[in-house]
Amino acid sequence: MTMTSAMPRARERKSRTRTKHVSQLPAIKLTQLLPSHIDLMEPLTAAIVCVDCKTWCPITGMLGHVQKLVPHHTGKAGEAAAIRCRSSNRRVEFDMTIPEWRQALADAVTEASSRTATMVLPKVFSPQTDRTLRARAERTPAGRVADWNAVLPRVAAADKKRRAVPAGNTPVEGPEVPADTLHPKRPAH
Repeated sequence: MTMTSAMPRARERKSRTRTKHVSQLPAIKLTQLLPSHIDLMEPLTAAIVCVDCKTWCPITGMLGHVQKLVPHHTGKAGEAAAIRCRSSNRRVEFDMTIPEWRQALADAVTEASSRTATMVLPKVFSPQTDRTLRARAERTPAGRVADWNAVLPRVAAADKKRRAVPAGNTPVEGPEVPADTLHPKRPAH
Protein backbone atom coordinates (compact mmCIF):
# COMPACT_ATOMS: atom_id res chain seq x y z
CA MET A 1 0.00 0.00 0.00
CA THR A 2 1.45 3.31 -1.05
CA MET A 3 1.09 6.58 0.81
CA THR A 4 -0.76 9.39 -0.82
CA SER A 5 -1.34 12.90 0.42
CA ALA A 6 -5.02 12.09 1.00
CA MET A 7 -4.26 9.40 3.66
CA PRO A 8 -4.90 10.52 7.23
CA ARG A 9 -1.94 10.73 9.45
CA ALA A 10 -1.94 10.28 13.23
CA ARG A 11 -0.43 13.12 15.14
CA GLU A 12 2.28 12.46 17.66
CA ARG A 13 1.10 11.83 21.21
CA LYS A 14 2.83 12.63 24.43
CA SER A 15 4.57 9.66 25.98
CA ARG A 16 3.11 10.44 29.40
CA THR A 17 -0.02 12.19 30.50
CA ARG A 18 1.00 15.32 32.35
CA THR A 19 -1.57 17.48 34.03
CA LYS A 20 -1.29 20.33 36.47
CA HIS A 21 -4.62 19.36 37.99
CA VAL A 22 -4.37 18.35 41.65
CA SER A 23 -7.22 16.82 43.63
CA GLN A 24 -8.89 18.98 46.28
CA LEU A 25 -8.78 16.10 48.78
CA PRO A 26 -6.15 16.30 51.52
CA ALA A 27 -2.78 14.80 50.70
CA ILE A 28 -2.08 11.16 51.49
CA LYS A 29 0.72 10.83 54.06
CA LEU A 30 2.83 7.70 53.89
CA THR A 31 2.85 7.37 57.68
CA GLN A 32 -0.95 6.95 57.61
CA LEU A 33 -0.69 3.87 55.35
CA LEU A 34 0.32 0.35 56.28
CA PRO A 35 3.96 -0.35 55.36
CA SER A 36 2.78 -3.26 53.21
CA HIS A 37 0.62 -0.84 51.17
CA ILE A 38 3.66 1.15 50.05
CA ASP A 39 6.20 0.08 47.42
CA LEU A 40 9.39 2.13 47.47
CA MET A 41 11.76 -0.61 46.29
CA GLU A 42 12.47 1.40 43.16
CA PRO A 43 11.88 5.03 44.18
CA LEU A 44 11.35 6.31 40.63
CA THR A 45 8.52 3.82 40.07
CA ALA A 46 6.97 4.08 43.54
CA ALA A 47 3.40 2.92 44.07
CA ILE A 48 0.86 2.84 46.91
CA VAL A 49 -2.55 1.33 47.53
CA CYS A 50 -5.22 3.95 46.87
CA VAL A 51 -7.09 4.74 50.08
CA ASP A 52 -10.45 4.96 48.27
CA CYS A 53 -10.55 2.11 45.75
CA LYS A 54 -7.84 -0.15 47.33
CA THR A 55 -5.96 -0.66 44.04
CA TRP A 56 -2.21 -0.27 43.50
CA CYS A 57 -1.50 3.07 41.83
CA PRO A 58 1.83 4.48 40.68
CA ILE A 59 3.00 7.84 41.95
CA THR A 60 3.87 10.37 39.28
CA GLY A 61 6.20 13.35 39.55
CA MET A 62 8.88 11.63 41.61
CA LEU A 63 11.55 13.96 40.21
CA GLY A 64 9.31 17.04 40.33
CA HIS A 65 7.92 19.24 43.07
CA VAL A 66 4.49 17.62 43.42
CA GLN A 67 4.07 13.87 43.78
CA LYS A 68 0.56 12.58 43.15
CA LEU A 69 -1.37 9.46 42.27
CA VAL A 70 -1.87 8.86 38.57
CA PRO A 71 -5.45 9.09 37.28
CA HIS A 72 -7.04 5.67 37.65
CA HIS A 73 -10.39 3.91 37.60
CA THR A 74 -12.14 2.18 40.52
CA GLY A 75 -12.92 -1.17 38.86
CA LYS A 76 -10.90 -3.87 37.16
CA ALA A 77 -9.84 -3.21 33.59
CA GLY A 78 -12.18 -4.72 31.01
CA GLU A 79 -14.67 -5.94 33.64
CA ALA A 80 -16.17 -3.01 35.51
CA ALA A 81 -17.41 0.34 34.26
CA ALA A 82 -14.71 2.96 33.68
CA ILE A 83 -15.44 5.23 36.64
CA ARG A 84 -12.63 7.55 37.63
CA CYS A 85 -11.51 7.18 41.27
CA ARG A 86 -11.96 10.31 43.36
CA SER A 87 -8.35 9.98 44.58
CA SER A 88 -6.96 10.43 41.07
CA ASN A 89 -4.31 13.19 40.98
CA ARG A 90 -4.31 13.28 44.80
CA ARG A 91 -1.09 14.58 46.31
CA VAL A 92 1.20 12.21 48.21
CA GLU A 93 3.35 13.53 51.06
CA PHE A 94 6.59 11.67 51.68
CA ASP A 95 6.82 12.16 55.45
CA MET A 96 9.08 9.10 55.85
CA THR A 97 12.34 8.19 54.23
CA ILE A 98 13.04 4.97 52.36
CA PRO A 99 15.13 3.50 55.23
CA GLU A 100 12.31 4.34 57.68
CA TRP A 101 9.83 2.59 55.37
CA ARG A 102 12.08 -0.49 55.12
CA GLN A 103 12.38 -0.63 58.91
CA ALA A 104 8.58 -0.28 59.32
CA LEU A 105 8.06 -3.04 56.74
CA ALA A 106 10.54 -5.34 58.53
CA ASP A 107 8.78 -4.68 61.86
CA ALA A 108 5.40 -5.44 60.29
CA VAL A 109 6.70 -8.73 58.87
CA THR A 110 8.14 -9.71 62.27
CA GLU A 111 4.87 -8.89 64.02
CA ALA A 112 2.84 -10.83 61.47
CA SER A 113 5.11 -13.87 61.75
CA SER A 114 4.71 -13.86 65.53
CA ARG A 115 0.94 -14.14 65.10
CA THR A 116 1.10 -17.33 63.06
CA ALA A 117 -0.22 -20.44 64.77
CA THR A 118 2.49 -22.63 66.26
CA MET A 119 0.36 -24.70 68.61
CA VAL A 120 0.39 -28.42 67.89
CA LEU A 121 -3.12 -29.78 67.96
CA PRO A 122 -3.63 -33.05 69.86
CA LYS A 123 -4.62 -36.22 68.05
CA VAL A 124 -8.27 -37.15 68.10
CA PHE A 125 -9.16 -39.67 70.80
CA SER A 126 -10.43 -43.12 69.96
CA PRO A 127 -14.14 -43.61 70.70
CA GLN A 128 -13.36 -45.77 73.76
CA THR A 129 -10.96 -43.20 75.23
CA ASP A 130 -13.45 -40.44 74.53
CA ARG A 131 -16.20 -42.36 76.37
CA THR A 132 -13.91 -43.02 79.32
CA LEU A 133 -12.83 -39.39 79.60
CA ARG A 134 -16.40 -38.13 79.32
CA ALA A 135 -17.54 -40.57 82.03
CA ARG A 136 -14.70 -39.40 84.29
CA ALA A 137 -15.60 -35.77 83.74
CA GLU A 138 -19.26 -36.42 84.55
CA ARG A 139 -18.52 -38.27 87.82
CA THR A 140 -18.80 -36.39 91.10
CA PRO A 141 -16.88 -37.12 94.33
CA ALA A 142 -20.07 -38.52 95.92
CA GLY A 143 -20.52 -40.84 92.93
CA ARG A 144 -16.92 -42.07 93.24
CA VAL A 145 -17.41 -42.86 96.96
CA ALA A 146 -20.61 -44.75 96.18
CA ASP A 147 -18.82 -46.78 93.47
CA TRP A 148 -15.96 -47.59 95.86
CA ASN A 149 -18.40 -48.66 98.59
CA ALA A 150 -20.14 -50.97 96.12
CA VAL A 151 -16.82 -52.68 95.24
CA LEU A 152 -15.52 -53.04 98.83
CA PRO A 153 -17.34 -56.36 99.64
CA ARG A 154 -15.84 -58.04 96.56
CA VAL A 155 -12.36 -56.71 97.41
CA ALA A 156 -12.67 -58.05 100.98
CA ALA A 157 -13.75 -61.50 99.68
CA ALA A 158 -10.76 -61.65 97.28
CA ASP A 159 -8.34 -60.69 100.08
CA LYS A 160 -9.82 -63.39 102.33
CA LYS A 161 -9.32 -66.06 99.63
CA ARG A 162 -5.68 -64.96 99.13
CA ARG A 163 -4.87 -65.27 102.85
CA ALA A 164 -6.33 -68.79 103.14
CA VAL A 165 -3.70 -71.56 103.51
CA PRO A 166 -4.47 -74.64 101.48
CA ALA A 167 -5.48 -77.70 103.47
CA GLY A 168 -2.90 -80.47 103.78
CA ASN A 169 0.77 -80.88 104.43
CA THR A 170 3.58 -79.24 102.58
CA PRO A 171 4.92 -81.26 99.66
CA VAL A 172 7.56 -83.81 100.65
CA GLU A 173 9.14 -84.16 97.27
CA GLY A 174 10.90 -81.21 95.78
CA PRO A 175 13.67 -78.79 96.60
CA GLU A 176 13.65 -76.66 99.69
CA VAL A 177 13.06 -72.99 99.33
CA PRO A 178 16.02 -70.91 100.58
CA ALA A 179 15.23 -68.66 103.54
CA ASP A 180 17.99 -66.09 102.96
CA THR A 181 18.57 -63.92 99.85
CA LEU A 182 21.11 -65.18 97.34
CA HIS A 183 23.59 -62.70 95.84
CA PRO A 184 25.41 -64.17 92.83
CA LYS A 185 29.00 -63.00 92.30
CA ARG A 186 30.30 -61.94 88.91
CA PRO A 187 33.37 -63.66 87.59
CA ALA A 188 36.52 -61.49 87.45
CA HIS A 189 37.84 -60.73 84.01
